[in-house]
Amino acid sequence: MTPTGHAPVRSGTGASLRVVLGVGGGIAAYKAAALSRLFSEAGHHVVPMPTQAALHFVGAPTWEALTGERVSETVFDRVDTVNHVAQGQSADLVVIAPATADLMARVAHGHADDLLSTTVLATAAPVLLAPAMHTEMWHNPATRRNVALLRELGHTVLEPASGRLTGTDSGPGRLPEPQEIFDAAMALVRAGGSTGDDAVAPGSLRGRRVLVTAGGTREPLDPVRYLGNRSSGKQGIAVARAARDAGADVHLIVAHVETELPVGVEISHVSSAHELEAATLAAARRSDVVVMAAAVADYRPETVGEHKMKKSEDGTDPVLRLVRNPDILRGVVTQRDEQKLDQLVVGFAAETGDAEHSVLEFGRAKLRRKGCDLLVLNEVGTDKVFGRDDTEVVVLSAHSDEESGARGSKDEVARFIVRRIASEAGVGADG
Repeated sequence: MTPTGHAPVRSGTGASLRVVLGVGGGIAAYKAAALSRLFSEAGHHVVPMPTQAALHFVGAPTWEALTGERVSETVFDRVDTVNHVAQGQSADLVVIAPATADLMARVAHGHADDLLSTTVLATAAPVLLAPAMHTEMWHNPATRRNVALLRELGHTVLEPASGRLTGTDSGPGRLPEPQEIFDAAMALVRAGGSTGDDAVAPGSLRGRRVLVTAGGTREPLDPVRYLGNRSSGKQGIAVARAARDAGADVHLIVAHVETELPVGVEISHVSSAHELEAATLAAARRSDVVVMAAAVADYRPETVGEHKMKKSEDGTDPVLRLVRNPDILRGVVTQRDEQKLDQLVVGFAAETGDAEHSVLEFGRAKLRRKGCDLLVLNEVGTDKVFGRDDTEVVVLSAHSDEESGARGSKDEVARFIVRRIASEAGVGADG
């Protein structure tokens, strides 16, 4: 995949940015006012750029009062300054919220019929779009093609939230909350600007498509009960955030998790190991890096009851027969090798030692057995790792005997893992 070609922002998140805030013509335009305030309170200069339709929902006096900037939506205003080009050239970041279906279509196809669309064409700054529309419009094939094209052009398109829409409708298409959009925008800036010592190198995964799996699978026993595990999904989700902050196009497949999902990434939901296998193998074909952080149940019930299992009247206990679930990590490696994909595969292993072998010995054996490039190894137990906000890992490589480790919060460890991925991303299967 090729880099997006965006120029680095002229300042990091610690300095003031010039933010062009595009506002589409939808009912969610009122939330953009709160988003504008978040940027201003963080010390950034906001240039409001509502479309003509957006001004029917929130008028120009509101934007001018919030930002101190004169509002215009036409290219025929301030012609002597060539305003439509000047705004694009001076922007450090362009955020469009809400991005309606019509507005995304125009941006995707390079239309230049108002100030906002011409500004997007004239800018080299990162562009983030936060969609908002009815569910049917979001799922329409034309909209899906436009979203894919926008991402191919290097723009960041958030996934819309699910919830109450206009009227009685409910479903995917709701504008993410202003704080979520702000956080995603700042992450986008960090990916192209300056970072702290423990952060991921800016843009180190730019142009890469990273697939991450997270959470624990549940294997149904009957309509009520299931077999599962203690995974919270926190580590996998933290890796997805860190990869996003490193500039990657991230697809997160989540089973059952106990933490908030990140914005700025594509999200798919699964439940069982078989569902995870199908979704992962399909998405892996389009991925440069695959990070298998999900905790997959090793076994599932051989049969699933159609009705809730009842206690027997004679007091006898039920006998469950378990069968082995597919080895999804090994399946990803096999698919990569058979299809000769230039792909880095990262596995996770939650291990315990025994009287004869250490956790590291078990980890090395699993790395050889699975055939992946990197293995993130941690020791587990009833009071270790699962559900905790801090963790400790060792990363093993199939291409060297080097062992490197990290200890800290899930986010700190995730940034360490992504740095390791970025450093080995060119190694892949052919080493």
